[in-house]
Amino acid sequence: MEKERQILVIFPHPDDEAFGVSGTLALHIQNGAPVTYACLTLGEMGRNLGNPPFATRESLPQIRKLELQNAAQSIGIQDLRMLGYRDKTVEFEDPEKLADHMGEIIADVNPSLIITFYPGYSVHPDHDATGAAVVKAVGRLAPEKRPNLHCVAFSKNTLDELGAPDIVNDVTAVSDQKIATIKAHASQTQLMIQNMAEKLKANDPDMIAWVNNERFWTYKF
Repeated sequence: MEKERQILVIFPHPDDEAFGVSGTLALHIQNGAPVTYACLTLGEMGRNLGNPPFATRESLPQIRKLELQNAAQSIGIQDLRMLGYRDKTVEFEDPEKLADHMGEIIADVNPSLIITFYPGYSVHPDHDATGAAVVKAVGRLAPEKRPNLHCVAFSKNTLDELGAPDIVNDVTAVSDQKIATIKAHASQTQLMIQNMAEKLKANDPDMIAWVNNERFWTYKF
């Protein structure tokens, strides 16, 4: 893995960083790269409230804020920024203003690598809107000043339309950190963690591959 000068991660929800990126971030941090994580919302519309429920619709934002802080600590992220947008409404933000905001963060952090969702291939409207704003902000920069942009994609048409990912990181060495990060988002992941643990115990090859490999598509302007 190439050493990066500074990494900026931009996702809309707490836990977006956990599943497909946390291992990669942990490896970059081990390599000495500082990481800034800009999370647009507190995921206050999350469908889960714990199992058994330990959150209410009113308490969920504060619980998810704490979970996000604990997840960032599990990865080793030094700079966590919570941007104050409202969950499930990012798609309705003015695209130009949202790109302006992303551009301000990019200018402040000055990353060599940005990680976000691939717009149109990330299933959730907030994911796509966030990725589109980041792409627009980076596209406004002169080509020689653009950081690398690595995108996460997982819609069903991803492989057919984008082809195979050009980056697959083996995160086996930090899989414990990745699992700890997923567990940190307990309000949303309790059931998933139980299922994951059972499959890992049974040496399920698909689950092992999912945990140990993280895929990215380099965005080409």
